Amino acid sequence: MLEKVLKRKNALRAKRKLRVRGKIFGTAQKPRVSLFRSNRYLYAQAINDESGLTLASVDGKKLGLGNNKEEAKKIAASFAASLQEAGIKEVVFDRNGYLYHGVVASFADSLRENGIGL
Repeated sequence: MLEKVLKRKNALRAKRKLRVRGKIFGTAQKPRVSLFRSNRYLYAQAINDESGLTLASVDGKKLGLGNNKEEAKKIAASFAASLQEAGIKEVVFDRNGYLYHGVVASFADSLRENGIGL
């Protein structure tokens, strides 16, 4: 029973991911911020889809921060600093199929608070 529920949940996330990715595209001036949420950590990267390059990234594991709302704010603050260092003020947010709730919403709100336009 649990396997069936998890398969359905993952399939729905994959559908959302494809639907969202078909509509957004990152450029050098306005890169796509892709967020990945594991069970333990949070990862984000700014991607220029035109050239396929990662412009900036942050790794919650390397920062020693986990995957909850308070730590997502700290990770986003660190990420915003690296984006500003690279001269990026505007981004396109790719929630990667995750619902815009909890950790994902907290990360996005913290990016806005730290001066990055979404």
